[in-house]
Amino acid sequence: MPPGTGDIHLTLCQVAPLTAAVIVTTPQKLAFIDVAKGVRMFSKLKVPCVAVVENMCYFDADEKRYYPFGKGSGTQVVQQFGIPNLFDLPIRTTLSSSGDTGIPEVVSDPQGDVAKIFQNLGVCVVQQCAKIRQQVSTAVSYDRSIRAIRVKVPDSDEEFFLHPATVRRNDRSAQSVDEWTGEQKVQYGDVPEDIEPEEIRPMGNYAVSITWPDGFSQIAPYDQLDMLERLVDVPLPATAAVASS
Repeated sequence: MPPGTGDIHLTLCQVAPLTAAVIVTTPQKLAFIDVAKGVRMFSKLKVPCVAVVENMCYFDADEKRYYPFGKGSGTQVVQQFGIPNLFDLPIRTTLSSSGDTGIPEVVSDPQGDVAKIFQNLGVCVVQQCAKIRQQVSTAVSYDRSIRAIRVKVPDSDEEFFLHPATVRRNDRSAQSVDEWTGEQKVQYGDVPEDIEPEEIRPMGNYAVSITWPDGFSQIAPYDQLDMLERLVDVPLPATAAVASS
């Protein structure tokens, strides 16, 4: 699809039975804004994003690797949205000319570095689509009776509990962490200890979207939740909960 999140994209996603999406971006940090919109659009339409491709990432010259547009945009997408795979494509004249001649570089040079990147991307997409068809998503819900976020690991009896304030304080988005300097914008004391989520819903197969009382929408990847400090000696939960659906 072309860049954007307009009516054409929404219509195609609603009409065509899409199993998964691959996000293509460029290294500039400005591109992250459009990518974030795309990921959220796919999430609302329940189309999981399985990989990020960072185009025009680097070029090799004089036995060195150069990053003319900077580094980190693709990595930021992977980390913030919990997308599991990242692929970097170089700037190469052969890639450009292959588009003009109609002969892809994976055909003209099947053993080359670019061909290997596309082959690995293809294998990744096939494997992730197979997982999606079989996978039972991690279940995340909020239990009001014990004021804790419950995380149920799929295909096991394991579950653990998190303090809502801990989850909010560990948000990775640009609203909480300066994307240029890495400085923490939201300080520890800015988040009340008694904060409770208003809604938790799945975002693809790798994250949940948490809406807080102040209107802030936090994207929390499952792998990030797994790394947070867990509550211990949690009382037996009651049945009332704000569940992801």
